Amino acid sequence: MQKNSLMTTRDTIIQVADHLIRDKGFNAFSFKDISIAIGIKTASIHYHFPTKTDLGIATIKGHIERLEALKAELENKSPLTKLEGFFSIYSAVKSENKVCIVGSLATDLHTVEEGIQKELKVLAEKILEWVTEILEEGKAKNAFAFQVAPRTKALLIITNMLAIVQLSRLTKADDFTLLKETIIQELKPKTE
Repeated sequence: MQKNSLMTTRDTIIQVADHLIRDKGFNAFSFKDISIAIGIKTASIHYHFPTKTDLGIATIKGHIERLEALKAELENKSPLTKLEGFFSIYSAVKSENKVCIVGSLATDLHTVEEGIQKELKVLAEKILEWVTEILEEGKAKNAFAFQVAPRTKALLIITNMLAIVQLSRLTKADDFTLLKETIIQELKPKTE
């Protein structure tokens, strides 16, 4: 794991934890793994994060901050550009050959402490709200056409993206791109 010279030790610990969560799962790594990756003592990690739960919460909060920043960056863009921005999250995950943080931590949901469960639910709700808003706006502007409720369509899109990141590791690599393109094509209004 490369350490960016502008990153603090705390930021680097979070970055490595994020990598380990999305690569191995939350329960499969320890502070020792992080100390080896960064080259610091575990006591230094405990200084910043007294518990692994504190580190998990900080990692999820980092994803929430990046999601909010992406949402703000795309605020005045078209619904299609916003949707492509949402897809870019999963494209980045795919390019790293990892799974997304929601998919990884949802698997561990019943084995992590309540603080992580709560923060993960906040992240999942923010993703769902954003995609729902994108779809509502797209439908109102006649950029998208779909028959189900916007929230239901958002759930379909999100679950497809969560699943294809993992499934395309086992199937054809281009299945990921194919699914993204199919989602977009199915949203476009049909011309008669």
